[in-house]
Amino acid sequence: MLAIGTNPAAASATVHLAEIGTTLASGFSHWRFGNVDWKVVAKIGIPGAAGAFAGATFLSSLSTDVAAPIMSLVLLVQGLYVLVRFTTFGLPRTNLGKPLRTRFLAPLGLVAGFVDSTGGGGWGPVGTPAILASGRLEPRKTIGSIDTSEFLVAVAASAGFFVGIGNEGVNFSWVLALLAGGLIAAPVAAWLERHIPPRVLGSAVGGLIVLTNTRTLLRSDWIDASDAVKWPVYAVIWVAWAAALAYSIRQHLATRDLDRVDVAAKGEATSA
Repeated sequence: MLAIGTNPAAASATVHLAEIGTTLASGFSHWRFGNVDWKVVAKIGIPGAAGAFAGATFLSSLSTDVAAPIMSLVLLVQGLYVLVRFTTFGLPRTNLGKPLRTRFLAPLGLVAGFVDSTGGGGWGPVGTPAILASGRLEPRKTIGSIDTSEFLVAVAASAGFFVGIGNEGVNFSWVLALLAGGLIAAPVAAWLERHIPPRVLGSAVGGLIVLTNTRTLLRSDWIDASDAVKWPVYAVIWVAWAAALAYSIRQHLATRDLDRVDVAAKGEATSA
C-alpha cells in the first residue's frame, strides 16, 4: 500500500481495520485447535493494545525511517537464533512449561504494539521470536497466542487512528478485500500449526523471520543494496532455510520412530 503512494497512517489504519475481523477469526480457529494460552494472551495483549493506541495516535508526526532498520536488525538476530536453536536442538525442553512472567510479556507487548501500529505491522514479527527464544512455550501455542492477542491490538490501533485522522484516506473496499482473504487463510493456518511438529515449525518460523528482515535491511537507507547484491543474498537464505527444514524433518521422523520403539518395548515388558 505504501508502494502505490498511500499515506502511511491511512495504510496502517486500513490494515488494522481489516485485522479486527481476521484476528478474530484467527483467534477462534487457534482456540478450536488448542493453540492458545490465555494467560499469555492477557499478559501481552493488554499492554500491546496500549502501545498500539499510542503508536496510532502519533504516527502522523513520527518518522519510522530510522527505527525500522534498527528493529529489523534486532528481529534478524532473533530469527537466526530461533532458526539455529530449533533446527539444531529441536524444541527446548529445559524451560518448556515454565510460566511466562508479566515483567517479560508486558514490555514486549507495549513495544510490539507500538511498532505494529506505527509500521503497519510488527506484532507477530516482534512478539513471536521473543517468546520462541525463551523456550517456555511450544511454537504452535506461541503463534496461536500472539495471533489471538492481536485482536486487542487491532481494535486499539483502529481506535487510535480514528482519533488521529478519522477515516481520511481509508479505502473501505480495500479493508473488505483484506478481510476476505484473511478469513479464508486464518482457519487453514491454525490447522497447520496444530499438526506441524514443533521442531519443524520452529525452523520454518525462524527462516521466515530471517528472510523478511534481511529484505527490509537490504532495502533500507542504511544499505540500499542493488539487485546484484540482493538476489544472491536471498538465494543463499532460501537454500539455507530449505536445508534447515529438511534436517528438522529428518530429525523429527527419526525421533518419532525411536519413541514408537520405546513405547512398543514398554508394552511388551508390561505384558510379560
